[in-house]
Amino acid sequence: MKKIILIAVVLVFIFLTFMIIEAKATKKQNIYNKNSETRAVYFSYIEFNSYIKGKNSQESKNNIKIILDNIKNMNLNTVIVHVRPFADSIYKSEYYPISDTILNNNNEVPDYDILDFFITEAHSRDLKIEAWINPFRISNDTKLENISVDSIYYKFINTNDVMIIDDKGIYLNPASVEVRNLIIDGIKEIVEKYDVDGIHFDDYFYPNKTIDLQSYDEYIKTGGTMSLDEYRLNNISVLIKDIYSSIKNIKSDVKFGIAPEGNIENNYDKSFLDVNKILSNNGYVDYIMPQLYFGFENEIKPFIETINVWNSLIEVDSIDLIPALAFYKIGTVDTYALSGKNEWIENSDIIKKQVVISRNVSNYDGFSLFRYDYIFNKDKSNENIEKEIMGLKDVL
Repeated sequence: MKKIILIAVVLVFIFLTFMIIEAKATKKQNIYNKNSETRAVYFSYIEFNSYIKGKNSQESKNNIKIILDNIKNMNLNTVIVHVRPFADSIYKSEYYPISDTILNNNNEVPDYDILDFFITEAHSRDLKIEAWINPFRISNDTKLENISVDSIYYKFINTNDVMIIDDKGIYLNPASVEVRNLIIDGIKEIVEKYDVDGIHFDDYFYPNKTIDLQSYDEYIKTGGTMSLDEYRLNNISVLIKDIYSSIKNIKSDVKFGIAPEGNIENNYDKSFLDVNKILSNNGYVDYIMPQLYFGFENEIKPFIETINVWNSLIEVDSIDLIPALAFYKIGTVDTYALSGKNEWIENSDIIKKQVVISRNVSNYDGFSLFRYDYIFNKDKSNENIEKEIMGLKDVL
């Protein structure tokens, strides 16, 4: 009798184990749906300089409508709008000065809310809109006068919270608690005031390896035990986790995602973004959008191998993979691809193939294209781009 019971227990255990494995496998199966996949395009501060800056209100409004019509007509469904490229803001903020990328033809703030108009017009076309933020960058040059006296962080000048980096610009210190709180407050402001569908970070985290040395010395003197690299990785992880919870506490349906470098090693060695941690734990991101700006023939980071590595890092079922693809490379030499440097010149169906291949990856939820002008601005077009667009339309 005992033997029968033991056999029964073993069989039940095997059955339950199989069911757990099967359930886990089912969760990870690709559930690609062409009607729900994210099809995003980046709209950067460079585009703001072209289509909004120096225009009167009617001209800039008309340009925004055309921009969104173009995106809609391409069968894309999401626009990632650069609302904070340089510790500034395209809307009136309590924390950040107005960005000069939106100043009108009189070099004044427009008489309408550009972000609100963008959102309203996007949603009227059934397009989603995400607010794209560079958290630490103040300026691409080193002139202190670029820090607005109207900004809440003007007080950071000549303190450990701001660093001038030769040949790079001016940056806020990622190790500063006060800086991190400022970033979080600015994001909460957007989510509270505007009907955005998401908050988006790209790959600008640690700007160099000296900006936080004074902060680290103070940390060690007060009993800290982490190594310098651990300290830096932790600073960014804490910020990301706090942002995620702040967003969800206000509007649970607003997504938070990050577009890190496609080269995973660089995230650790340069930016100090712990991608393994944020992709294997709840409470950090809703999606990851690695910048997979590599061709199939890239000698260092071939596309298929690289997207599979990123996919394997995701251990949380709710985190989606949305690869960012390099429309800007079409028709150009990709020097860093080494033996594959001419791939973007010799082929005109790379993006189409990358979308099709990505759709077979288990955590796939869409793709994004960098950036708007390389798709819709005829001045940047070339024969390969035109062919790529036609090919992409075939799979949309």
